[in-house]
Amino acid sequence: MAATEGERSRTQAGPELTLAYGDEHPDQIADVTLPSTAGGPVPLVLFLHGGFWRARYDRSHARPVVDALAAHGYAVASLEYRRVGAGGGWPATFSDVALAADVLPAMIEQAFPGRVDRARMVYAGHSAGGHLALWAAARDRLPPGAPGSLARPPRVAGVVGLGAITDLALSWRLGNGEGAVAELLGGGPEEFPGRYAAADPSTFGAPEAPVVLVHGDQDQRVPVVMGRGYRDTAGAELIELPGTGHFELIDPDSAAWPAVLDALGRVAPVDGRPDPGRSASAEGPTA
Repeated sequence: MAATEGERSRTQAGPELTLAYGDEHPDQIADVTLPSTAGGPVPLVLFLHGGFWRARYDRSHARPVVDALAAHGYAVASLEYRRVGAGGGWPATFSDVALAADVLPAMIEQAFPGRVDRARMVYAGHSAGGHLALWAAARDRLPPGAPGSLARPPRVAGVVGLGAITDLALSWRLGNGEGAVAELLGGGPEEFPGRYAAADPSTFGAPEAPVVLVHGDQDQRVPVVMGRGYRDTAGAELIELPGTGHFELIDPDSAAWPAVLDALGRVAPVDGRPDPGRSASAEGPTA
């Protein structure tokens, strides 16, 4: 989905194309946007949109995020994937994300030679997309034979979860998204323990790559207990934002947006020089 001329002028987004990373379904695609500036290779963000894994929510609502990240200096691949209600759910949603993570970076390098730095590749996502980003980065920890499982850790610099669903069993118990987790996996954890064991980031530990979570303490869609729990059990950094809800994290005009850029900069700085003195406290910044 190309940006309009007005969006191009406002955000300074650069070259864009849509790549098909699979051939089984029309949703196996990703929009790729690069900064308009020339120069050396830039970090690559594989961004997974939210929407409780449901087909009625697609990558179009993440367009402002993509444009803002490109304007800040990141290359962004905004992933689409099969979702519940249109061929997705278990296991197709997971198979799509795994396939995209495996093949898209090389496809982007081929399309834009010398423009992306795969050593600074980040998996990032909002809400349900944050869950998928965490899952994708920990695929070497999945049970043998699980969809998308890998023998070794993925080549990724870090993971950024924005209002991320980090615990599927807890989300099921809380009824987040009016039963969204049950729709994704076909039922609850007692009914499908094997699926939860292969899909729930809280069950197989943190990925090898560093994880930074950004979560608002007033999030009514995905409560902040998700971020706090993953911080405590998996050792992730948590930037907890007072007075912030769920959707501010994907609004570049919100007061929360600088914290999103901060989180990305901790794992994949645009200038290639992370600040070793910076680390998230248990509460994170208050701005």
